[in-house]
Amino acid sequence: MLPNIGMPEMIVIMGIAILLFGNRLPEVGRMLGKGITEFRKGMSEITDDFHAAASGASTTSTSTRGSFDDGPRGVEYAEATVPRFEPPAAPPRAVEPEQHHAD
Repeated sequence: MLPNIGMPEMIVIMGIAILLFGNRLPEVGRMLGKGITEFRKGMSEITDDFHAAASGASTTSTSTRGSFDDGPRGVEYAEATVPRFEPPAAPPRAVEPEQHHAD
């Protein structure tokens, strides 16, 4: 996580932490640990939801959170399509600029 921090840098960081937090340092460490744990739980839930939606979308058209088909009954929606790139049939022609004559 922090590859370029050596022992002298760690000692300086610990000294600054002791000066700033003093006797509350264990409490701050616990709060920081709980925060990191909650962050990891949230990230794992998000990735689990993402993987479940991705695997559910590949096998079925609906997911657990709903889909675009949840609109009003009797209303059909057109499926969205992405335009495809098609190369031109003939090579491009050179266009000569128009010449203006002063008459």
